[in-house]
Amino acid sequence: MWRFTLLLAFVGFCSGQSRLGSYNLDSSVTVSGLSSGAYMANQFHIALSGRVTGAAIFAGGPYYCALGNSVTASTSCMTVPGAISVAALRSYAVTFANTGQIDPLSNLGRSKVFIFCGSKDSVLVQGVAQKLQEFYSSYISAGNIKTVYNVAAQHGMPTDSYGGACGTTNNDYINNCNYNGAYEALNHLYGGLSKPSSSSGQTGQLNLFDQSEYFNLAPASTYGMDTAGYIYVPTACQNGARCRLHIAFHGCLQGREKVGDKFARYAGYNQVADLNNFIILYPQARSLALNPNGCWDWFGYSGITYPTKNGFQITGVERMMKRTMGQY
Repeated sequence: MWRFTLLLAFVGFCSGQSRLGSYNLDSSVTVSGLSSGAYMANQFHIALSGRVTGAAIFAGGPYYCALGNSVTASTSCMTVPGAISVAALRSYAVTFANTGQIDPLSNLGRSKVFIFCGSKDSVLVQGVAQKLQEFYSSYISAGNIKTVYNVAAQHGMPTDSYGGACGTTNNDYINNCNYNGAYEALNHLYGGLSKPSSSSGQTGQLNLFDQSEYFNLAPASTYGMDTAGYIYVPTACQNGARCRLHIAFHGCLQGREKVGDKFARYAGYNQVADLNNFIILYPQARSLALNPNGCWDWFGYSGITYPTKNGFQITGVERMMKRTMGQY
C-alpha cells in the first residue's frame, strides 16, 4: 500500500505542489527546531512522547515557558532566565499529563535530547537554554542529554557549509560555523551515523506538499500555517528502503513565506538524510496579525491549547507525520 501512495505522491509533484506521500518508515520519530521552531519541537516532543523519542533544540527554552503570554515569550523566555521557574513549568506539565492533554511524562525516560545555544547568541541567551536542560533533567538521565554551549555562534542554525559568518546575524538565520549541527544532533539522537563532508551535495528530492488537508475546522492560515510544506526524500527511501522520519521546524522569519526553501535546502539535514536513510519533514508556519514574523506558536496566538496534543499546529503536524507513515 505504501508503495502505491508513494507513486501517487511523486506523480502529483510533477505538476507542482503534491499530496504528501507515505513511506516505509520506522515507528519512532524525532524532532528538531531553531528558535520558535525549537520551542515547537520541544512542545511536540512533550505532547507526543509516546511516539516522539528524541528532540534537538537549537536556541530554545523550556516547555510552556511563555505561559500563553507574548510579552513573557519575548522577554523572560529569550533573555531573562532568572524569571523562569522550572518547578512551576514542571507543575503545569504534570497537570497537562494528568488530564490527558499530553502523553505521560514517564515516556520521556527513553528519550535522547540535544541542546545547542551559541556563546554569541544575543536573541536567546544561554541561560534560557540551560533552563530547558534543567526541565529535561527531571525526566531524562544526564547521559542522554547532550549540550553544546561552546560554539561562537549567533542566533541561527549552525552548519559547516552554508550561511553567514558564525558570530554575526544574517537574514537567513543559518550560520556557517564549521559545525554540522544537523549531523551532531541526529547522531546524538540515533548514534552511529555517517557524517557528510562539508562539500556533500544533495542526491534526493526536496518536494513541496499540500498542508491544507491537515486542518479540518478552518483553513491552515487561520492557525498560522502555510498552505504548503517541504519534505526531503533520499533516493533509497523513494525506492522502498526502510527509513526513519525526522521533523525539522524552522524559526521565525525562516518559513517558505519569508525565505522560500532556504531552511529546508541549506540547514544541513538533507545531506545527513542521504547517507543515513532519513526522510526530513519540514512543516511550514506563516504570519498572522498576531504573529507577523511567521513564528511557530509557543505563546498562544492559535489558542490556549497550543502546547498540548489538542493544539491546532501540533495536531496538524501530527497528521502530516501519520500520513508519511501510512496511518492517516
